[in-house]
Order: sequence, then C-alpha cells, then structure tokens
Amino acid sequence: MDISTPHPALPSVATPSVLPSDAPTDGLSAWADIDLDAIRGNVARLGELAGDADVMAVIKGDAYGHGLVPVAGAAMAGGATYLGIAQLGEALAARAAGITAPILTWLFPPGADLAAAVRADLTLSAGAPWALAEIAAAARATGQTARVHLKVDTGLGRGGAWRDDLAGMLVDAARLEAEGVLDVEGIFSHFAYADAPDHPTVRAQQETFGAILGDAERAGLRPRIRHLANSAATLTNPSARFDMVRPGVSIYGLSPVPDIGGPPHFGLREAMRVVARLINVKDCPAGQGVSYGHQYTTKGDTRLGLVPLGYADGIPRHASGVGPMQVHGRRYTVAGRVCMDQMVLDLGADSPAVAGDEVVLIGREADGEPTAQDWAAAIDTINYEIVTRLGPRVPRRYLGGQ
Repeated sequence: MDISTPHPALPSVATPSVLPSDAPTDGLSAWADIDLDAIRGNVARLGELAGDADVMAVIKGDAYGHGLVPVAGAAMAGGATYLGIAQLGEALAARAAGITAPILTWLFPPGADLAAAVRADLTLSAGAPWALAEIAAAARATGQTARVHLKVDTGLGRGGAWRDDLAGMLVDAARLEAEGVLDVEGIFSHFAYADAPDHPTVRAQQETFGAILGDAERAGLRPRIRHLANSAATLTNPSARFDMVRPGVSIYGLSPVPDIGGPPHFGLREAMRVVARLINVKDCPAGQGVSYGHQYTTKGDTRLGLVPLGYADGIPRHASGVGPMQVHGRRYTVAGRVCMDQMVLDLGADSPAVAGDEVVLIGREADGEPTAQDWAAAIDTINYEIVTRLGPRVPRRYLGGQ
C-alpha cells in the first residue's frame, strides 16, 4: 500500500474533540475544562500591567494545549491586538480556521511557501538574511507588500540575526521597504533570563536592543512596533514594555516566575482544569507490587484506584511515583509507573472512593487543587510543558466566552 501523499498547502493541526459547554461528563474517562473567561480576564490584566503598550497573545502549540481558535477569540476579547504563532503551518491553519486578527509567525525553513503566508496576510519574521530575501521574493511573486518584523538576537543565542548579518539586513530591509516590497512594521527580540529579573543579562539585552533600534533608524527604518517582553518581563519588568508585550504562558493563568509568586499573586486565574474518573477501585493487601516493574509496593492493606490516563495523553512518564492528583479533597501521588493509558493511586484503606468518582489532575491554586506548577515541580520541569503536552485523546469543554 502506498501511503505517501503530498503535504497540503494549508496544514491542519491535530486537535482534540470539543464538547459543548453544558455537555454532561458522565461516561467520560477524562476531560479538560478550558475557562475562556479566565483567559479573557488574564489578557485584560496583562494589558493593565502593560500600560500604554499593546498586547500580543502568544497562542502557539494549539494555544499551549488550550485550543487555538477558542483561545484566539478570548484573547482578542480581552484586549489583545496581535496574536503570535511560532510555526508557519499552524499560523496558516489558524487563517484557514477563520482567525482574522493580525498574526506574527516566526519559524519556517528555507523553501517554505511564503507566498501562501503573504496571501493569508500573515506577518512574517525575518531573523536571517535568507529569510528576508525569501520573504521579498514571495512578496514580488504575489504582487503584495509583505508585512515583516525583523527578529534580532540580543544575547539569547538562539533565533534572530546579529553582528554582520544584522547590519546587512537592516540596510536591505530599508531598501526593500523603500521599493514597496516590504512593510517593516516591527523589530523584536527575546530574553534569556526574564524569569530571573535581577540577572545581569536582562539589562544587557535591553541595552543591546536599544542600540539595535538606533542602528535601524540610521539605516532608514521606522518600525511602529518594538517588542521584547515575554510573560515574565510583562509581569516583572515595566522598562521592557516598548510598544507591545508578548505574553504566552501567563494568558493561560500560569506564573512564569513561580519563585516570585503563583497566579493569584499576579491577579491571574488558571484556565485549564483536567479531570478523570476512576474506572476501577479494589481492595489490596499489604506487600502487593503495583503496575509495571512493581516499583511501588503497598505498605498496608489499602484500596487501589485506576486512572485512565497515561503518557499517550501527555502525562509525563517521569511523573511515576510523584505526579499529584486529588480524590475527594485528598492529595495522592501516582503509585508506581505511569503507563501508556493508565496509572494507579494508592487511596488508603479508609477511602470512600468508588469507580466513577472524579480525580483532579490539574486545577487551581486558589481552590487547593493540584496545579500544573505542582506537576512541574514534581518532575523538575516548567508548567508550560505540563499543559502544552496534554494530548488530543482528552476532549476539551469550553466554558464562558462566546
């Protein structure tokens, strides 16, 4: 059987099934409630912190696992004036799904279909000389002026142009803008240590960014949107606002600086709540090994509860033995290994739990539930990863919003 097929011009994005907001959850193994009112409120709060600067809501990675299209609407309703989507394919899919707001996209390889991006009215990032040249070629091919934000590397050492490449790009961009090929709407960069506000690189990168803006002006460029601040900088560094801030994880109600404070500290509210149902509860004697490899052994007579989620759903396998969950208001951790489709809780001999009872995996700090940050701390990662990796087998139910 020949399974080779050409890639589509407008790539689709794998998304989970969507439940009506009033759909009953009886019979569901698990689901995620996404609070669109929380997202709208978080964006409004970030707008307050941004002062006169506009807000670009970053909705890359299917809106950090929350759902691209619904989150886009909630973010714009909260006052965002721009959307940020890293991968070109996902940005094109957003346009195909009917999202009409301004979108900046910044990750694509040489040879990508930039003509489709220009026709779709996407704002393209040019972070290398080849990218600027290919965007210009796409603009000429379509007969449309391409809107561009120049990405500059101020010290992160990742994407963006610097040194001789940048100097040449500024001159070329000014020439192409004068010819009407490009509209150099913006210049932006990204922090390396914004989650450590006192780190010396923060000030150094801001100073470098200011110097580059001066170089751009001398080259003949007058960008209308200068942006540097991510979520952490938006929350902790007013001097980095410039014309627009670019929050990502904070629009979902998660703190990018948990050492400074959780969501309530910043006036944010977690938007994702992940719930499963126990599908088996059984009495178990002391000394029984649990799940693959018997990495956990019961210490006394107890009850075991089976949770029908696993690493195929984005539950980290390295959360084995430490991943936090809650049943009937009591906190537990995974007993033994996280498997592909399931994991076990040692509920204790006195647990009243029965099959069908709810298990909260991710909830809100203010409600005393396990949070994405709790999972992150348990496995030494960041809360961004926990919510973004939630898989499409877990249906989403959107609450609030339009």
